[in-house]
Amino acid sequence: MSSEPRPEAARTFRAASGPVSLVLCSLLAIFLLGDAVVRAGWGQMLLLAPWVLLGLWVVYEIAFVSVVRVDEGGASVQNMLRRTSFGWSRVRDIDLRWQLVFSLDDGTDISSYGGPARARPARRPSGDDEAKAPAGLRDLTDIRDRWQAASSAADAPIRRTWDSRALIALGAIVLWAVVSVLIANS
Repeated sequence: MSSEPRPEAARTFRAASGPVSLVLCSLLAIFLLGDAVVRAGWGQMLLLAPWVLLGLWVVYEIAFVSVVRVDEGGASVQNMLRRTSFGWSRVRDIDLRWQLVFSLDDGTDISSYGGPARARPARRPSGDDEAKAPAGLRDLTDIRDRWQAASSAADAPIRRTWDSRALIALGAIVLWAVVSVLIANS
């Protein structure tokens, strides 16, 4: 009796500093808006809020949203507002320069800002003879293993899209900022 191995679950790679930065900046934004309510009232806070939220949106886009997601069918790379997804058959090579780089069959290279990155070697105590591979190289090995184990059915086309939810949020914040400037100047 033979059974097929279960397909591995999708794995997401994100910079470790991203969630930390977003949480710290969110706490700062809540403090600033709360302070505005206490000092000036709800009306003034609503006039100041879009500027604080715009700063928080920038931190979200730069630090948090960039991510690499891999599964048995292919990979999806999101770098800030741009998302690229592709099947494993479209990949010519995967390399780890400063960031993870996918070389695709259409001649493009996609650097992934949120994926595994090359790190400095860890310092080891002088008595420790066992060498440990850096986390970036272990992640690269995992991604390469998925790529090499992919079946020929993993033939999804290369799709490039924009992060529409983030753009809608930016549009709402900018509209709110314009309205607050118009109210403040009237």
